[in-house]
Amino acid sequence: MSAASFLFSCSMHVGVSHPKVAAKSSPCGLLNQPWNHLKSKTPFGHSGVLEKSKLSQKGDEILWRAGALQVESAPSFSMGQKFHLHDVIEAQQFDRETLNAIFEAARSMESIESKSSRSQMLKGYLMATLFYEPSTRTRLSFESAMKRLGGDVLTTENAREFSSAAKGETLEDTIRTVEGYSDIIVMRHFESGAAKRAATTASIPVINAGDGPGQHPSQALLDVYTIEREIGKLDGIRVGLVGDLANGRTVRSLAYLLAKYQDVKIYFVSPNVVKMKDDIKDYLTSKGVEWEESADLMEVASKCNVVYQTRVQKERFGEKIELYEEARGKYIVNQDVLNVMQKHAVVMHPLPRLDEITVDVDSDPRAAYFRQAKNGLYIRMALLKVLLLGW
Repeated sequence: MSAASFLFSCSMHVGVSHPKVAAKSSPCGLLNQPWNHLKSKTPFGHSGVLEKSKLSQKGDEILWRAGALQVESAPSFSMGQKFHLHDVIEAQQFDRETLNAIFEAARSMESIESKSSRSQMLKGYLMATLFYEPSTRTRLSFESAMKRLGGDVLTTENAREFSSAAKGETLEDTIRTVEGYSDIIVMRHFESGAAKRAATTASIPVINAGDGPGQHPSQALLDVYTIEREIGKLDGIRVGLVGDLANGRTVRSLAYLLAKYQDVKIYFVSPNVVKMKDDIKDYLTSKGVEWEESADLMEVASKCNVVYQTRVQKERFGEKIELYEEARGKYIVNQDVLNVMQKHAVVMHPLPRLDEITVDVDSDPRAAYFRQAKNGLYIRMALLKVLLLGW
């Protein structure tokens, strides 16, 4: 029996195609996630919630009782099969094999998007976009991705002000309510760690679309996808992360993903008040990734395959406006920076930009940030497909 057939027979044995918790001692084990809720697909392809009885945890063992079935926590990998994706919460959850699989799925989505007729792949599915912070690219690209695959969207752009959160409702209660209306939740929140709380609560897939200064994993996925498409490789690259590195969730998530590749070096270029935090530096060191802090953008730009510029985020400074003014405008990508960059290097930016990249850079073929934004559509189409239908 093939590995794929074997896993299928295992899934049929437990009655679902993507069980959240699988047997540790059984050969049917699948990758266990750090969130102990159960997410499943019904055999008919529509999102369904496996009836949950009591979950009890003792040490590292998680016992799931559904009828007569009792299993322990799953192993850390799934017998050579692709990682079973149930949520997208943080960049650390991906390994290199899974990244390659997601990028392969994204390339297939490019051909789907280019066709005039809309795909019906996700017909009958509903995506809820729950955004507690402003967003243009992330929210619209997720909504476009869902619609291009035939699904429908329920949306609230400013949930912090115009949802029951304004009345004091807890995030957990909001998630329990919204999951009753939808098959998948895409959430942006102002608090770091909110996405993990949502995933722990929900019985349907949750995608972290940015949690305060924490992480933005789908952005990091599209960033790495863009680098591979623009540079042609991921091993051996040199990347300069520039700007607000203390508050930039995009650069934090990107650093985690770049650590999956070989012979990568990362340069941190930022004002003193927004330097990269030690947790990222320590993580890179633990993974054997070389990194260096520099105050000289011109020197770093001359060495790098990618100059990844970011906006200094005024909204993260609160009342400390003087610190924001100190940081803003210190490092700007302009024609002088382009003049020292390598011929085949690229400038990237998660957008929106203010004045940290001058508009005359836009006409240079090395300005990749609008192509980068378009790649977000393909990555998010791929994530929705994989989360709702599997690989």
